[in-house]
Amino acid sequence: MLSYIDKIKEISTRLIKECQVEMVIGYRKGTVPMMNEPHFARTAEAVENFVWDSNCGINLCNYLTNRGEKIGILAKGCDSRNIVTHIIENKIKRDQLVIIGVPCKGMIDKRKISAMFEQEIREVIEAEDRITVKGAGFEKVLNKTDVLQKNCAVCIHRNPVIYDELAGDLVEEQTDVDRYEDVREIEALSPPEKATYFQRLLEPCIRCYACRNACPLCYCPTCFTDESRPQWVGKGQDPSDVMTFHFLRAYHCAGRCTDCGACERSCPVGINMRVLTKKLEKDCLELFDWEAGLNPDVRPPLDTYRPNDPDGFIK
Repeated sequence: MLSYIDKIKEISTRLIKECQVEMVIGYRKGTVPMMNEPHFARTAEAVENFVWDSNCGINLCNYLTNRGEKIGILAKGCDSRNIVTHIIENKIKRDQLVIIGVPCKGMIDKRKISAMFEQEIREVIEAEDRITVKGAGFEKVLNKTDVLQKNCAVCIHRNPVIYDELAGDLVEEQTDVDRYEDVREIEALSPPEKATYFQRLLEPCIRCYACRNACPLCYCPTCFTDESRPQWVGKGQDPSDVMTFHFLRAYHCAGRCTDCGACERSCPVGINMRVLTKKLEKDCLELFDWEAGLNPDVRPPLDTYRPNDPDGFIK
């Protein structure tokens, strides 16, 4: 994936110089290891700050909502599916975008790597399928496949689904992964066991709303957590309010989530709230044969009606 950057810079520079876009949204090196950050290049000179590696996990679609200008944007497979959702939901127009598709082999899990070392990590270097971690007095080489984000390890849409230009050759999609093994394990639990599981899962939550703020789908003008008339959920740390927040937010993403991992990646206490959205993703696939963001011309099942929709739940 490191080889993509020259092509990304070439395309971005051309788009800006030819005035095809007013800016290109990409990534620049972050101030700490494994934390690249969004970068808005409005000049050809600013394009030189672009980087691309396995630390570009932030979903750039967050910066498209209700924009009026012509924009170039880098898009991995999951990002491109979120762009499709934005287009379907009228948050951006397709003709406003020049999508630079970036085939992806997965992002590394900064939390997983940090947990391997007691010392401070000062540098992380990527070379093909190897990740070299350096710090004061230590250096270790890791296999990239061993430290992928959990959503990337089971991703079957690594290539962008829509794009105008490609930064590299399309990669082979994964076909031998079980995307819902963890969901089935939870489904098999008894009701009391499920209650205990979710209580322990969400117990560390500090209600910082990082998951909501990082999610490219959370663009309601007023979030239900901020409503006061009526007040849907309390603002404190009562366990029922914490669960209500996470469950309702997950339901708002039903049929829309692309499992980009932005929520889990941004959580400061490492909660795997993806199990909630993955359960709903699994249900949409099984009940409606639906995967979010694959076709801008087809609306999601939860905002359409078909006479043959499954209706066993009302019996």
